[in-house]
Amino acid sequence: MRTEKKQALAQKRRWRVRAKVTGTAARPRMSVKFTGAHIYVQFIDDAAGLTLAAVGTRDKGTPTETKGANVPNAIAVGKRAAEAAKSKGIESVVFDRGASRYHGKVKALADAAREAGLKF
Repeated sequence: MRTEKKQALAQKRRWRVRAKVTGTAARPRMSVKFTGAHIYVQFIDDAAGLTLAAVGTRDKGTPTETKGANVPNAIAVGKRAAEAAKSKGIESVVFDRGASRYHGKVKALADAAREAGLKF
């Protein structure tokens, strides 16, 4: 029962964020997903329904210092996500944090992407 309630509340948070955040070709949505072991970032054009670029800790080129979805790995993925976006011609995005609060590893990933030159 407790797990079902937590999942339902997380889904409500996701819907609330997605109601306000929409990506376009000029300014795609930067969607961030954290699992217990990995971090995933996608750049999505919602108007066309396309994923323009994707980066994660499971990619071979991503340098991960330790295992898990933690702050050091979030910083590494944030930098690689900005590089991947720049290579596709994306300079400005809309940040979609999903059901996560904007602190800790989510904030670290966003700050690293900003430092690497992504605007949002």
